[in-house]
Amino acid sequence: MAEQVLYGVPVRTGFELFAAASAMAGFTEQAPLQLRELPAQQPLPTLPETFSLYHAHNRDLSLQSDRALAHSVAGQSWRMDVNDVVSFHWRGGDNLVHYQCHALGTQERLVFWFVHIFLPLYLTLERGHDFLHAAAVEVASRPVLFVAPSTGGKSTLADYFLQQGHPLLSDDKVATVMHGGQYYAVPSHPHHRPWREYEVLGDRVQNFATRARPIHAVYLLEQGEPDAEIAITEVTGFRKFEELIPNYLYSFRFLQEQRMRWLAQLADSIPVYRVHRPWNLERMDAVYRALRDHAAGVGEGCASGPLRGQTGSSGPE
Repeated sequence: MAEQVLYGVPVRTGFELFAAASAMAGFTEQAPLQLRELPAQQPLPTLPETFSLYHAHNRDLSLQSDRALAHSVAGQSWRMDVNDVVSFHWRGGDNLVHYQCHALGTQERLVFWFVHIFLPLYLTLERGHDFLHAAAVEVASRPVLFVAPSTGGKSTLADYFLQQGHPLLSDDKVATVMHGGQYYAVPSHPHHRPWREYEVLGDRVQNFATRARPIHAVYLLEQGEPDAEIAITEVTGFRKFEELIPNYLYSFRFLQEQRMRWLAQLADSIPVYRVHRPWNLERMDAVYRALRDHAAGVGEGCASGPLRGQTGSSGPE
């Protein structure tokens, strides 16, 4: 049985999900998750409570349970459906997940939906992970997060950092975990998708982060005119919380209170900066240098105030 670490959790499958990256460390003592196929002749349960998740990658997603949607309890039956492609079923408190492919199900699509969508949902419901819609890279071995709406340029910026030799931590969904009083960013999977195509994990990444580390800083990306000045300013107070809320994934109503408390604590403990940058690929290097140097100075007494313009030497630190 193959085993890979995804979002800090060992995942065991009957086939290799993708070519393994450098050995990645699990986060603390996470119990392994097993993924097994359910034979076609064995029907999946139809559950009475249905919740429409959202429309993604040209597919409708839904979540079902055998009771009103609330905190997962031991033995609770759950099912997630990707229309015409695949269904996943598990029971609360169990580390075994069954899947069953449908008419349009292929192994490539199974891997995509399991890794990119199902696992974050499962880990949110069952293991207390929290996910931000962000891209993340390492600067001097410290995770920095880029937050922006879809098509807001976070993956393009992360790709440029990757080209300059910085390890990628996550392309789209950043798993965060509290440990020892600090908020950690956990590596996702070694793929990067600076372009948009349905139901594919993306290009294979060799320089991928191998362990969870405390989050160093969060950068909120804003678009400017092509000739705009680069400006990095700190976000303070309640505005940090307000800026991060829209980028929180899987904010189910029954999780809302504890998730808002978690997000408020994260915002209170991690520096957040607004980045006004030119919407101009020809100036990407200047944006990269400004962000790289700013991130290197966070916590060193020189990055709390506004930064404007562009800065010096190239290459990761």
